[in-house]
Amino acid sequence: MTTQEGDDSLYPIAVLIDELRNEDVQLRLNSIKKLSTIALALGAERTRDELIPFLTETVDDEDEVLWALAEQLNAKFLPLLGGKDYTHVLLPALESLANVEETVVRDKAVESLRSLAGEYTSASMENHFVPLVKRLATGDWFTSRTSACGLFSVCYQHVSAPMKTDLLQLFKALCGDDTPMVRRAAAGKLGEFAKAVEADKVETNMVELYTALAHDEQDSVRLLAVEASVAIASLLSQEKIESLVMPTIRHAIQDKSWRVRYMIADKFTQLQLAIGPDMTKVDLVPAYRDLLKDPEAEVKTAAALKLKDFCENLAQDTREHVIMALIIPCVKELASDANAHVKSALASKIMGLSPILGKANTIEHLLPLFLVQLKDDCSEVRLNIISNLDCVNEVIGITQLSQSLLPAIVDLAEDEKWRVRLAIIEYMPLLASQLGSEIFNDKLNPICQAWLTDSVYAIREAAILNVKKLVEKFGSEWGMKTVIPPVLTLARDQNYLHRMTTIFCINHLVEVVSKEVVTSSLLPVLVDLTNDPVANVRFNVCKAFIKMCNKTKCYLDASVITSTAKPCLDKLKTDADVDVVYFAEEALASI
Repeated sequence: MTTQEGDDSLYPIAVLIDELRNEDVQLRLNSIKKLSTIALALGAERTRDELIPFLTETVDDEDEVLWALAEQLNAKFLPLLGGKDYTHVLLPALESLANVEETVVRDKAVESLRSLAGEYTSASMENHFVPLVKRLATGDWFTSRTSACGLFSVCYQHVSAPMKTDLLQLFKALCGDDTPMVRRAAAGKLGEFAKAVEADKVETNMVELYTALAHDEQDSVRLLAVEASVAIASLLSQEKIESLVMPTIRHAIQDKSWRVRYMIADKFTQLQLAIGPDMTKVDLVPAYRDLLKDPEAEVKTAAALKLKDFCENLAQDTREHVIMALIIPCVKELASDANAHVKSALASKIMGLSPILGKANTIEHLLPLFLVQLKDDCSEVRLNIISNLDCVNEVIGITQLSQSLLPAIVDLAEDEKWRVRLAIIEYMPLLASQLGSEIFNDKLNPICQAWLTDSVYAIREAAILNVKKLVEKFGSEWGMKTVIPPVLTLARDQNYLHRMTTIFCINHLVEVVSKEVVTSSLLPVLVDLTNDPVANVRFNVCKAFIKMCNKTKCYLDASVITSTAKPCLDKLKTDADVDVVYFAEEALASI
């Protein structure tokens, strides 16, 4: 297709054709992304008659181009076609895209088709959309049949009774398809489809399909059926759940495939809410205990992440007894599990048991576990414990908490391994906010000060940032009383590295204290250090002035810069060391 000279009416479509035939994938992709602009230029009629048919015929490109096309042709494109009456115009192109081999393209095409389904009237749904679903569901290639699975739920409620029967039969056929990929797609959409069908159909058709899929020979199908169990259970009465769903759930909990058990663990609290407290007590409590003891680390991790929610959802009259008798023994084993992911997952949730179990049980049973995990080799385990201390604080009080846990934290803060000390520094601001300024000042502030003179540079660097975060959290006034004076004292230390630590602290502190503090406390220290015998200290002073007096963000008044900063820098500009001179000139230029 070519344009005649001087004929502008065909220009946009001709340009698009040329670009889509270009060998450059990025050019073709850019063309697809501007379809809306092209359609606007063409007008609704030419978009329907020329653009969409052309795109339908050219569904043979790189996957990323096809994905972009599937993304464009959704309900938002309808105004460019002339409105909802022309929704069917987009179906042929999307049907072709729903047949391609690449999964992400098919998924995007199905997503666009689902968005279009909401624009149909019942009559047009039966005339246009349902025939497309039927063609996809009975296609020769498994790709079309997998795409069809995601469309049943959006059209079922908008069609007549006979057509509903046809759709149910088609879906049943997909659930029993010879190809595992199709059965997997059907299992993934079973719960969604169950919510769309009538209640009596759930008890008959949906439960039957669910049971068959949950016993499929492929574990990839069975694990997706677990998701459907939650949806189906939520639609049935307690009696029906017990007779129709629970036998299959019990079977899934004991499944030989760890992936199915993992899915059960991942959906456990949703399942718990769906089946109710009575069946939870009888079936799910023993099942949860088994999952916490599962031989596979992935299953135990998923189960541990549900610990707090599962315990909270237990019936109140038996909750404490169940947790103490059945859950806590398993938790104690997990606290010393060989797998770091399991321990980390447990540490992120175990603190949440304190409000549920109360003060006495927390002190007797949980605090020892907290101490074990605070000393764990894995830093993420320690972080998860420290980051949730507020849960325990509310139950047992800060005094008890500090007496029990602070010794362990102090031990870690002074550990001979510098990486352990580094991990604790990173948690310190969070820990300080939970313990409060009084306990922090008494127990932890001396450790924070000691870190500033640590022999390892990474520790000193982290300690400097820690000082900034603490002042930011507790305020400038607290900082001037507690952490800033010892920092400034280091400016007179014999070790030049410690004097440089003071400069680096000042660079960060100017961001979190007032101009008055900068002028009265921090600036005089920098002025004194301009006379330091070590050149590295002097040129770092120049860098500090750059930070303090920068045009973009200045932390000193203009009069102070003129009377104090500039004279110091003028003096350093004549320094004997070339590096000091360079940074002094750079600082003067930045003011």
